[in-house]
Amino acid sequence: MKNLHSKRFAFVIFCVFAVCFCWVAYRSDKGVTDLWSALVITYKTIPLVMIAVGIFVSYAWRWNIFRGWLVPFPDLNGTWQGTIQTTWKIPETGKTPAPIPVILAIKQSFIRMSCVMRTAEMTSRSFLADFWLNGDEQIRMLGYSYHSKPLPSVADRSQSHDGTIVFELVGNPVEKLKGVYWTERKTTGEVVLTFRESSRIEEFPSDLGKHPVSGKQ
Repeated sequence: MKNLHSKRFAFVIFCVFAVCFCWVAYRSDKGVTDLWSALVITYKTIPLVMIAVGIFVSYAWRWNIFRGWLVPFPDLNGTWQGTIQTTWKIPETGKTPAPIPVILAIKQSFIRMSCVMRTAEMTSRSFLADFWLNGDEQIRMLGYSYHSKPLPSVADRSQSHDGTIVFELVGNPVEKLKGVYWTERKTTGEVVLTFRESSRIEEFPSDLGKHPVSGKQ
């Protein structure tokens, strides 16, 4: 990710290599006596470093011990829930709907992220997502572009479309996602989410209620 502390990460890799090199040299019968023996030990050290990096990229980047100084971005894995307040107006009444219940399932690894948002009427999936983090400018944001596909039953009033949403990360650790979105349909709105659970929910939960538009039909 572009927000990674690359110099610090490179320094940590060097330290891991140095520790592994010393350990392999200590375990070696001959130790480091010349250039060739150093190359042999280096060759044996590289797999250990690769294993350490693999463990970090797969799991350890989430540990609090690395948060901030080495891993600048938060772990948002899981399901977030809240509401969407759209600026779209109901054609028949000219009024904006009540807040729309919504969930956001985030799948995040050390190098990539995907976001799936669901309401009772639609599912949107990200095709580009990343953090914007700048401590000097006090910027802590998550943004992604998405494709939204409504249910066939509401296709007459809600067409498939692309859009972009930008969330402000509130709290440290993050407690709330506050965002705004805009779409190619020239609609905008606000989204407020709080953390629900660590698992990613794959369908809209019934306990959040009906969509305020379809619920009146």
